[in-house]
Amino acid sequence: MFRTLLILVFCPLVVFGQAKTDTMEVYSPAMKKSLRAAVTTPSTYQAGQQRYPVLYLLHGGSGAFSDWHRKVTDPGLVERMAEQYDLIIVTPGVGPASYYYDSPLLDSVQYETYLTGELIPQVDKSYRTLARKESRAITGLSMGGHGSITLSAKHPDLFVAAGSMSGVMNIDTRMWNVPEDFRKLRRDAQKAMLGADLSYDAPAFNPYTAVGLVDQIKTNGLALIIDCGVDDFLIETNRQMHQLLLENGVPHEYIERPGAHTWQYWTEALPVHMLFIDKYLNRD
Repeated sequence: MFRTLLILVFCPLVVFGQAKTDTMEVYSPAMKKSLRAAVTTPSTYQAGQQRYPVLYLLHGGSGAFSDWHRKVTDPGLVERMAEQYDLIIVTPGVGPASYYYDSPLLDSVQYETYLTGELIPQVDKSYRTLARKESRAITGLSMGGHGSITLSAKHPDLFVAAGSMSGVMNIDTRMWNVPEDFRKLRRDAQKAMLGADLSYDAPAFNPYTAVGLVDQIKTNGLALIIDCGVDDFLIETNRQMHQLLLENGVPHEYIERPGAHTWQYWTEALPVHMLFIDKYLNRD
């Protein structure tokens, strides 16, 4: 018999105009460690008692929960998006190169369980959210794009819409236009977390990668937006995902535009994702 404890610590991270961003620390029983997230509320949150839709906005492979607040090339972007669309934005932090999945080998890498089973319920408990799939969406950059697509595919009961910016749509590093030492570093990390016997080839992609979940994506009917810069080292994985979705008749919005794997690109991409996602969020 044991008891689990969720520890919450709130402290201000950013105040931009009327929107406010606090940090939230949540203990994960699955991983036996605490993780932080930033939670941005619009000005109307402070003044009333209404409940709000929520966007989960994920960071990249070597990032942190505060990246979307401190690395964008347009300071205060997240706060302005929360204000403009009158919703709560949560930016969780996870481990480096962990891809937001549950490792079958490492108890310390259980980020799917953390996001879907620990963080979301705690946010719904701690804030005035509309705690239902019709009012919850998810998107992210790079590794966070992978997390957004895979988590929404596996948990269609939680999200109404999902997006990816420069996402790792296929964790097979052979498809990445990167130096060999970086490719090996990422592949070794995958082996440590997932094992060495995974399939990386079509059509039997492994279930830990976004391209391996197209059948589930087709079934769950989420609204999807995927975009990537034409100079991004992950462009071929995004084109592969786009083609698989087309072949399987999965409705989605796909965008290629000038740009690389940079914060300038993601700063410009977030308002596009917000415009798309807002069409699907229920506020009743």
